[in-house]
Amino acid sequence: MRFSGAVPFPTMFAMHTPDPHGGAGGRIEWRRVESLALQHNPLGDPFARRLPVYLPPGYDAGTERYPAAYVLAGYTGTGAMQLNETCWDENLLQRMDRLIASGRVRPMMLVLPDAMTRYGGSQYINSSATGNYFDYLVELVGYVDANFRTLAGREHRAVLGKSSGGYGATMAGMRRPDLFGLVADHSGDKYFELCYKPDFPKFLRACARFKDLAKILKNPAGVRPRPGDFFDFMNIAAMASCYSPNPQAPLGFDLPVDPATGELDAAVWERWLANDPVYLLDRHGDALRSLKLYYLDCGNRDEFNLHYGCRVFTKRLRALRIPHTYEEFDDGHRSISYRYDVSLEAIGKAMG
Repeated sequence: MRFSGAVPFPTMFAMHTPDPHGGAGGRIEWRRVESLALQHNPLGDPFARRLPVYLPPGYDAGTERYPAAYVLAGYTGTGAMQLNETCWDENLLQRMDRLIASGRVRPMMLVLPDAMTRYGGSQYINSSATGNYFDYLVELVGYVDANFRTLAGREHRAVLGKSSGGYGATMAGMRRPDLFGLVADHSGDKYFELCYKPDFPKFLRACARFKDLAKILKNPAGVRPRPGDFFDFMNIAAMASCYSPNPQAPLGFDLPVDPATGELDAAVWERWLANDPVYLLDRHGDALRSLKLYYLDCGNRDEFNLHYGCRVFTKRLRALRIPHTYEEFDDGHRSISYRYDVSLEAIGKAMG
């Protein structure tokens, strides 16, 4: 991984704001990072990516070192998109400035990776169909520790996210607890039987509309106009590219259902389940048990049935005596960034 210098950003998106209590807020440092892990990825997606890093108030004036939290965006999202100004809500810069100014969250850095693929996302795992996006996340840890004043130890390094980002956070905690000592998972994908299977009929109907799947996947951005079931198609195709890659298959991955008949391919589905956190607990329980914090939450009306997945998952966590905190809140799957108030506070307290 190479650093290619700071990246200019349009003035209209200048990332420096005063905090709501009248002091100086934090700022976003933009870097352009070339990833060795993403070079020669099979989709030809860029291996040089923007990396926004939130630097807390006081960073530029002092020599203090800070904890770092890696915030993983959901499907179709990037780190930079978490900084977009939105109606009726805060972006991540504004949220963090408020939380620090109020004393609710300790000053820390936020690292906002870009793990986007042509298909809309990578689930932050390695796949021969998309690229080595988990290795990319690991690369970023080394880069950030070498280029910023971090407290470079697992006890001061967190990973968190929502939806696919929550899934990525849990997988990172399972696979590299030596790097990430604290994990927060907001409505992350789990218990695939209820998370994905209900969407298969919608995917099949979209397949019937599009017919030439390879043509759509070659250039999803070129589909205009986009019918309402475009997301239904891309979501399942993207998950297949992550969970059931196959370099010998025409698409580079295997679909879990036959597009013509709708029949479930049991062998492919087993490969999906091999990536389901629910079924990885026996293998990775010790990793999660070693965490300083494992926080999970989910809305009790989640449109992807993830509240049921979380209930199954946390039941197994309890059976395995893996320490964790789980909360359900009265909401669905979308527009739940306000839950970062809870997880970032918990992360700061657990770091000590």
